[in-house]
Amino acid sequence: MSAPDPFVVRVDTGDEIHALEWGMEHGLRPPCFLLVHGLAQTAWSWAPVARRLAVSARVLAPDLRGHGGSAAPRSGYDAESLAWDVLTVASAAGFGEAVGGPPVILAGHGTGAIVAAVAAMLAPGSVAGLALVDGGWEALGEATGLSVEQYVAALAEPPEVLRSIDTFLADRRAFDPATWDADQEQAARAQVDEKHAGHVSLVARPRVLRAVSAGLFAYDPREVLPQVRAPLLAIAAEAGGADDDAIRERRLALADVERVRAAAGCDPARVVRWGGCGHNVMRYRPDALAAELAALAAEGAPAGMDGRTPTAPPL
Repeated sequence: MSAPDPFVVRVDTGDEIHALEWGMEHGLRPPCFLLVHGLAQTAWSWAPVARRLAVSARVLAPDLRGHGGSAAPRSGYDAESLAWDVLTVASAAGFGEAVGGPPVILAGHGTGAIVAAVAAMLAPGSVAGLALVDGGWEALGEATGLSVEQYVAALAEPPEVLRSIDTFLADRRAFDPATWDADQEQAARAQVDEKHAGHVSLVARPRVLRAVSAGLFAYDPREVLPQVRAPLLAIAAEAGGADDDAIRERRLALADVERVRAAAGCDPARVVRWGGCGHNVMRYRPDALAAELAALAAEGAPAGMDGRTPTAPPL
């Protein structure tokens, strides 16, 4: 499939948000998938899944402000502001209640799931389904036991990894050589700037990471997710075994959220668990993730979709 089309949207603060788009030939026909990356990542992290979905649907993936090709202003990094940026990208493409367009299937990965959840809460008429992809059902402070500053410090790359673009790419390739391909290389390259001396640094600067993290740490899924009435899909990557304490805590956190949602009258989330899978499920399970998102689109299909079910064949 050909490369995605880049576009830029100017949001109400005057800042420019960069996004990638696949499947433009599908126009405004549902479904449309709006995919949100996690902290210190870019829209390119979603490319393996977007290519599969774009066979039968339109796919949008923005760079959050301060990331990738988007502007990095001094403010606007709280979860609500990031969510409005994402919703504005949907509006610019003709989707969502703000422009009288069809709703989107909204998916967020990791900390991007927090942004997606807040967006679904803010604009329920714009979201036909919400997917939390290995994140979004935990309060970060509780889940990590870290302060914001400690969390940001943990994101730092070792100096030897940033010595050159080659060492950075080699580090990313080594995570799982079997899944390294052109999309993964592009995603890695989009994360960094290459300096005149040859070394690289993350495009998402420390001040951006601190500001975004502070906003994400204020998120409480027990307050936000009960307000989301769209069909909810939670995908958990469980790399460890059944006796893994981290997995057990994550399952308990999701169960807590589901109890609160049930008390608010919400339908149960559909929960998918992938054992032996790392956090970057877009890289490790692109076919399965695309299929799950397509199933969510079928579940949340608005009236008038003529019964079409999106397909997600592997490339």
